[in-house]
Amino acid sequence: MATVLLLRHGRTTSNADGSLAGRSAVALDEAGVTQALAVGERLAGLPLRAVVSSPLRRCLQTVELALPAHPLVAEAGLVECGYGDWEGQPLKRLAKEQLWRIVQMHPSAVTFPGADGESMAAMSARAVSAVRTWDERVTTAHGPDALWLACSHGDVIKAIIADALGLHLDLFQRIAVDPGSVTVVRYTPGRPFLLRCNDTAAPLASLVPTKRSRRRRVGPTDSDAPVGGGLGGGVGDGSGSAGPLPAG
Repeated sequence: MATVLLLRHGRTTSNADGSLAGRSAVALDEAGVTQALAVGERLAGLPLRAVVSSPLRRCLQTVELALPAHPLVAEAGLVECGYGDWEGQPLKRLAKEQLWRIVQMHPSAVTFPGADGESMAAMSARAVSAVRTWDERVTTAHGPDALWLACSHGDVIKAIIADALGLHLDLFQRIAVDPGSVTVVRYTPGRPFLLRCNDTAAPLASLVPTKRSRRRRVGPTDSDAPVGGGLGGGVGDGSGSAGPLPAG
């Protein structure tokens, strides 16, 4: 079977202001553009047999910057989770909701409120199905050694990783997927193999925590996963100088 490179879009204006973008048409900010161009340098020269993407603006923009010469196919199965009434809300406010704790500890039971709210289980199922379908398609057309790329969102990629590792969806919040990161999964007839995870090519010094603020804040805790994937570099809000990690 083929090997898929799962690319998370670059940082967005919503990531920067600490809100949950959901399916809104937010764009990359300056840092996100830099991330997209940098990942393009890393991808240069790879014989990618297909490039598919979530149809949302931030993913399409990331791929167009990173791989301007590659034909791009929009794939609805890779779209962001439907956060319903949570879309556009500040994460600090959402962290006070009772549903937040369920999202953290038992995401397989969560359906987001509102007419456009999606369950996390449904998000996982359609994303995994889309990736596996494309992987079979690329393998049939180009052989088992083929490489292809899919650009999507933090929670979506985390769900695909959890499936590849054989993890229950309730454990997927233990996975981090930063903006501009590349995760690599190789599917085989027997089982998938996770070859790389959340690879940003960042120096290890980036793992050193930022200086913590002494001012107590109400919001996500250090143990909380940022809904949607976050700003990168950690979990929860870290109570650091950079503020809570937004989603997207």
